[in-house]
Amino acid sequence: MADPKSKLSEKGLLTPDNCVLALIDHQPQMLFGVTNFDRQTIINNTVALAKTAKVFGLPVVLTSVETRSFSGNVWPQLRAVFPDQEPIERSTMNSWDDKNFVAAVQKSGRKKIILAGLWTETCVALPTIQAMHDGYEVYVVEDCCGDVNPLSHDNAMKRVIQAGAKPVTALSVMLELQRDWALRGTYDAVMDIVKTHFGAYGSGVEYAYTMVHKAPATVFPPYVLPAPAEHK
Repeated sequence: MADPKSKLSEKGLLTPDNCVLALIDHQPQMLFGVTNFDRQTIINNTVALAKTAKVFGLPVVLTSVETRSFSGNVWPQLRAVFPDQEPIERSTMNSWDDKNFVAAVQKSGRKKIILAGLWTETCVALPTIQAMHDGYEVYVVEDCCGDVNPLSHDNAMKRVIQAGAKPVTALSVMLELQRDWALRGTYDAVMDIVKTHFGAYGSGVEYAYTMVHKAPATVFPPYVLPAPAEHK
């Protein structure tokens, strides 16, 4: 959905042309163990990040660990954004030890990796450090990560920052990729993500649209309850 006519200057920043998104182990069992951050908020932020990648046409690498034996399937909210993409299944805690994951990142041709995952101290820190060792620049999306306690998460973030990674958030990534509100090719989709996922910011946008500029109110599709399962 990115505007083919737009070309943002780089100069050390993320652009739709220079980065790949890696989402690591956003799975139920991994989320169960998170205590340093609100778990529903992690889901919300990660889905917003995924939608951002789709809007700007970023290559995306999804990966999961021990799906059937321990971690469960990648969250359905995340799979819904990429319904045709199968996650790369691993046995390794460190994604950078998995040749298929590394090959997928290399295939993107991008040298900047936007990376998020569960848990921060292992599934995020280890591939981040090794990817940087191999010449990549890594941006860790902190509010899409979580760990078993605050100390583990905080130590992991200190470790990757000391190694040279850049800490970012889902919102900062989206705004950095958009950067210019005159880029109309992605403007409406970005505003939809803002209103759906970014709380007070989204409410402010909706208020400005409807009360100040007299635009029609946003109408989301009605929620339909799934049919109850049949018990045998």
